[in-house]
Amino acid sequence: MLNRLKNLKIVKTLGQQLSPKLRWLNFMNLNANKKSADYISMVSGVDELKSSSDERKLEAMVREQLKAEFPNIENMKSYELLVDAVIHNYKKKQLQAMDEMEDN
Repeated sequence: MLNRLKNLKIVKTLGQQLSPKLRWLNFMNLNANKKSADYISMVSGVDELKSSSDERKLEAMVREQLKAEFPNIENMKSYELLVDAVIHNYKKKQLQAMDEMEDN
């Protein structure tokens, strides 16, 4: 019975049309796992990327500085937004400085 279905014209055309899409979806699913931190640590042997740890250190420094300058600011609603804004401005200035160094 299964052999008869394989010979039908509609089954052949569907197989030909769906095959590239299925292969592409399978490829994408396999590669999606390669972006995870678990995959990177498994392949490289490094538990954490340097850029991630640097960003967390920067965030901790910003939080400490804000707490030192403004007592009880961590209890305010806008505290997280302020931390994000400070980090964003710092990164923006860092990128501008790098661009200026490349231009010279």
